Amino acid sequence: MQEETVQPQNEKSLEELLAEAHARIEQQRDAMMRALADAENARKRAQAEAAAAQKYALERFAEGLLPVVDSLEAALKSGHLAGDISGVELTLRQLRAALEKSSIREIDPKPGERFDPHRHQAMAAVEAASDSQFEPNTVVAVMQKGYHLHDRVLRPALVTVAKAVEKSDANPISDTDLD
Repeated sequence: MQEETVQPQNEKSLEELLAEAHARIEQQRDAMMRALADAENARKRAQAEAAAAQKYALERFAEGLLPVVDSLEAALKSGHLAGDISGVELTLRQLRAALEKSSIREIDPKPGERFDPHRHQAMAAVEAASDSQFEPNTVVAVMQKGYHLHDRVLRPALVTVAKAVEKSDANPISDTDLD
């Protein structure tokens, strides 16, 4: 008689077991690759955050110094310090040099320059007549300089902006003057 190998019905064949083992290995390999990618992304994110922290570490300190610059400039403009002006000028020059060395730059728009809401803050608006040198949406005057550290605005420049002349002789309820 020939012996037949009869497998019980609840056991799996070697091929099935091998296929399951390969599937588990592939799942574990995929999980390992995802974990490696997550770790690499976390490392890159930490490096970027550390670089940004180093780049902008002076931000709070600089914001505290800006009123000092403003006060020194105001003292020079007022002329009340007749004998001490050279000392004030020297102090202001040294402070500006220290700020410049730390990549802190002035935002000082010139009259006629285009208004930039990312760098300027409009404190007032004046009508720009057709015979005026100022176009609408341009800076008319600077009330206070602004400053930025690298590409981040520490304080926007406070400016007066020219606006288009409004027609005051027209009826505000009428729709005949619609452009």
